[in-house]
Amino acid sequence: MAIEAVIVAASRTPTGSINGSLKSFTAPQLGAEAIKHALASKNIDPALVEEVYFGNVVQAGVGQSPARQAALNAGLSKSSDATTINKVCASGMKSVILAAQSIQIGDRSVVAAGGMESMSNAPFLHPRQNPAFGKYTAIDSLELDGLWDVFNNQAMGNCGESAAVKLNISREAQDQHAIESYQRATRAWKEGAFDAEIVPITVKGKKGDTIVREDEEYKRVIYEKVPSLKSAFKQGGSITAANSSPLNDGASALILMSAEKAKELGLQPLAKIISYADAGVDPIDFPIAPTVALPKALEKANLTVKDISLFEINEAFSVVVRIAEKVLEIDPAKINVNGGAVALGHAIGSSGSRIIVSLVHALKSGEYGAAGVCNGGGAASAIVIQKL
Repeated sequence: MAIEAVIVAASRTPTGSINGSLKSFTAPQLGAEAIKHALASKNIDPALVEEVYFGNVVQAGVGQSPARQAALNAGLSKSSDATTINKVCASGMKSVILAAQSIQIGDRSVVAAGGMESMSNAPFLHPRQNPAFGKYTAIDSLELDGLWDVFNNQAMGNCGESAAVKLNISREAQDQHAIESYQRATRAWKEGAFDAEIVPITVKGKKGDTIVREDEEYKRVIYEKVPSLKSAFKQGGSITAANSSPLNDGASALILMSAEKAKELGLQPLAKIISYADAGVDPIDFPIAPTVALPKALEKANLTVKDISLFEINEAFSVVVRIAEKVLEIDPAKINVNGGAVALGHAIGSSGSRIIVSLVHALKSGEYGAAGVCNGGGAASAIVIQKL
């Protein structure tokens, strides 16, 4: 029988806009802050953490072993191990799944997991073999490694356009979703819904330190302009800057333990891991992939959509959520109740774990929650938890 894996702490940094408030931090530095806060929030000795799984997507120029950097800079023991995970936007969630698996098989009893990204610091790439004559073009590592479908040689947004046509999701439906996401995020911040999960980040400056405590993106919307924006990827298309996620910096971390270890330490778990699943689809159909992964995770848990109190589905584009609502027949009121990536931001290596952090804190005791995130290459990951 598998050992029960529980989440005892869950934290995230604010999500910064690209070249915004968190631009001076590397991804591992943000990851370290998230891990430190998660541990400190429950007075957990960093020396207890045996292993770290941490997502990071755009790794060019970050330095060796980003997860190891985050771990040691968070004060973890040098005898602990760390592995960097790259499953594009699902990296953070896959890290949590791997952490849960290592506990369930009895290999580890305390594991830190999450994800991190600094899209502000993604470099431009110059070819090592320069042409003998003429010009060469620098390549944007952020676009190439994070936002480009290598199989169809097009932007992820073009895949979103394809999915919108296949599932008959209108521009109006996507715009309305985007507006709702911003409205929910605004309400959530006003009501203090994120207070328990946020890691205040101190930014040093020449005129003194600034403490960043709040997501940057959600205040930037101009609601009146949403319906009139031009399509971003395809002439006459339905995906725009407003109903797409922005480019961001941020990190999130969860501390997982065996239920027995948590009891031994006198810790009250926040939630327990019920099930998880991954799924693959045609690369161009990546926005549809959560509709395959989520049912797999629910089936493993012996649950149905109706048993789930809250869903977190990553808003790479509004069309992703609209597709999930349509295919899985999910009540929109249950999805991303405090806003999603369209409004809060999408720091790609972190987003998969960020939505788990937010789900943990949004659920009430006894409720089941499910999270799903699509990823480039045509895949998705999903997880089901129960709030304790």
